[in-house]
Amino acid sequence: QVQLVESGGGSVQAGGSLTLSCVASEYTGRRYCVGWFRQAPGKEREGVASLNVGGSITYVANSVKGRFAISQDNAKNTVFLQMNSLKPEDTANYYCAADPHWCDSYSWSSVSRFHDWSQGTQVTVSS
Repeated sequence: QVQLVESGGGSVQAGGSLTLSCVASEYTGRRYCVGWFRQAPGKEREGVASLNVGGSITYVANSVKGRFAISQDNAKNTVFLQMNSLKPEDTANYYCAADPHWCDSYSWSSVSRFHDWSQGTQVTVSS
């Protein structure tokens, strides 16, 4: 089990930027995928971006491609989500989550594969 602590949410105007961070406990013993997900009221949780801890490949949803970027600082067990050019439709509660397997192009956004979740942080984008 990985414990995840998330921070960085807030309210911004459309076109603004925010960076979320996710600090995890030690990943020892397994290859982990860490993903960012979001959920708006009345909607299903959806994948935003994921990466494999210690890897170089990233996965980003088409809806945010070119605006959001996922990155990691392995020395600090931290994964970031940099969000630029924010739109009102990006408004949601954002979570980071860990899957004790490496993701691929098919699994990176599968909510059911991720069992360790952060507490969530609200991102609100006003128009």
